[in-house]
Order: sequence, then C-alpha cells, then structure tokens
Amino acid sequence: MHYPSLFHLPFHPRAQSSYPAAKGNSTLLCNSITLSALIIKQKRNKKKTMPINYVLLVSRQGKTRLAKWFTTMGPKEKSKIVKDVTQLVLSRRTKMCNFLEYKDTKVIYRRYASLFFITGVDPQDNELITLEIIHRYVEVLDRYFGNVCELDLIFNFHRAYFILDELLIAGEMQESSKVKPLQVIHEQDAAEVEEANEEKNK
Repeated sequence: MHYPSLFHLPFHPRAQSSYPAAKGNSTLLCNSITLSALIIKQKRNKKKTMPINYVLLVSRQGKTRLAKWFTTMGPKEKSKIVKDVTQLVLSRRTKMCNFLEYKDTKVIYRRYASLFFITGVDPQDNELITLEIIHRYVEVLDRYFGNVCELDLIFNFHRAYFILDELLIAGEMQESSKVKPLQVIHEQDAAEVEEANEEKNK
C-alpha cells in the first residue's frame, strides 16, 4: 500500500469559504499573523483560553493511529467518542466546513493525505487557532521524519506522542516554535542511542 506524504493533500481551499470567519482568504490565516501572535492577542482581549479536550489521528479506513486525551474519561466514554467522531468526520465531503458540533463540544478537523487530524474543543474556542495548532503539529512531524507519511506514524507512534507532548500540555499550547520541540526530541534520540551503546559494551 502506498502512503503519500501528509503534505501532498493540503487543506481544501473551498472548505474555508464555507465558514464566515475564513471567507475570502486564499490561505487559512494571513501570513503576517503567526500562531503565537494569535494566542497573545486572544489573551490580551481577556478571552479565556480553554484547553483542547482530545486529539485523534484517524485514517480514511477509520483506524485510529493516535489518541491523546486531556480530560478524564472512562474507557467506554472514550471509545464512544472515537467511534462517533470518526463516523461524523469520515462521512463529510471535502466541500463541507471543517467545524462541526458533537454533543456539548465542537469538533475541528483537518485532512492531510490519508489522515484526519481531529480535535475536540469547547464551543466558545477559536476554530482558526485550533486549525493552526493542528497544522503546526503536522509541520513539526514533517521536519522530524522528513516528508512524513502515515506509515511513519504507524511504526513510530511513540515519537508522534512525544512531539505532541512538547507542543501541548494539559490541552493548551505551550510551544509555538517549530525548532524547540525538535531539539528536545533529538536529544532524547541521542540519549537512547548512547544508552543502547552502553548496554552493548557491557
């Protein structure tokens, strides 16, 4: 099976025009406004930034490649959310808006090649900031793996979790830089290699 790069299928431009806040933009956000600037602006406006409830990576076949939860839930409740949200997202067409409601939360997703990056947030959260967080995560993954594809995440899922933990803590954005998370992960890789070499030399 061929696993294309996640960046071979960008965010569908027509999906932007279906939501009023993104109407008329040729890109998801203005190039002059960065992710960190948006977060700072939101804090200056004294808007309470709510954490992301969960992050899911789901394939087109409905298989969950990653599931990160930032709220306390039971196993049955988590399984139901994964099942329901996956069905909702996979059933939507490319021209449809990338925001939808699920119970008392808002589901925001973005498709890259064969993977859907799905987040669950509170209804009052900013959708565009959440989409930018998703894109930042994919950018860091792409820099780490080099032309990342679904197969990289299947065989290196622990690395995907490590990178996500460097970007998000308790569901809130802690690091908007693309470089700093990679530095930490590379240091972890070097420590693992050094530890493995010491074990061999014993």
